[in-house]
Amino acid sequence: MANVELQKARVRLFQKADRKNAIVALSTVLLLFFGFIAFLNLIDSVSLGFRAGQRPMERFLNWFVIAILGFIGPYGFFLAKRHREMKLIERRLPDFLRDVAEAGRFGMTLADAIVVSSAGRYGKLTPEIKKMAAQITWGVPATEALRLFAVRVKTPMVARIVAIIVKSSDAGGDVADVLTMVSHDTKENQMTEDERRIVMSTYIAVIYISFMVFLVTIWILNVTFLPKMLEASGALEGEAGGSLGGASPLASNLPEVVYNIRVAFFIATIVHALGDGILAGVLDTGKIPNGMRHSFVMLMIAFFSFLIL
Repeated sequence: MANVELQKARVRLFQKADRKNAIVALSTVLLLFFGFIAFLNLIDSVSLGFRAGQRPMERFLNWFVIAILGFIGPYGFFLAKRHREMKLIERRLPDFLRDVAEAGRFGMTLADAIVVSSAGRYGKLTPEIKKMAAQITWGVPATEALRLFAVRVKTPMVARIVAIIVKSSDAGGDVADVLTMVSHDTKENQMTEDERRIVMSTYIAVIYISFMVFLVTIWILNVTFLPKMLEASGALEGEAGGSLGGASPLASNLPEVVYNIRVAFFIATIVHALGDGILAGVLDTGKIPNGMRHSFVMLMIAFFSFLIL
């Protein structure tokens, strides 16, 4: 029976892995599809711009940004959703361990304590507790049910807690005291992590604010400084034509220089959005992939800002 339940848990685990692989495949397809369109616009084989009169480089950058958004969007938000679900499960785990420990102090075995505690409400953790209680009712040993629980949830915290409980049960010690200590230690770790996230949220807000300041600075340069340069080039061209009978080289090349500056601004904004998003993810959860959703939000803001400009 235990082997059958372990096999079922592995099947569910593979199903979760399949969902992740499907999201990665979808993101990769979107990246390649829009990247191919961007390449066609770069070599000027097609002309799919978002505004009239766009040059190949502008069209390429627009579709290149869409390709990046198509990759980091689905995968980034999938990782964020899974991370949030795991945290909700871990959040109620100390309460469950405390209830099991209290039941054990009344003389119940570990298996009976888990079955009795399964009647409680533990949020996202409740379905997993119900599965453990059902497995124990069917004759699966309590330690094996805990291992199956760790296989289903598969987080470092749950794996560590289950390993401690299983070792304590196999050693024949007082499992209730061990459960109490593990519950207290887990609660303390969660409180420490909450404090760290509160502190880091300030830095994440600073990252978003600095990115918006960067965008506003580019907007000011685009609407004030660069048009003045074009006006100055027209004045120089008129003055040169009237006094010297020919156009000034500086005046004739200045529109191209202004265009290159705007392209450089756009590229700098793309790099800024991706880098700031990754940094925000590292500060938030300590993992680079979890910063993809921040990069997606910043890149969307930058993309629509430049479309408006």
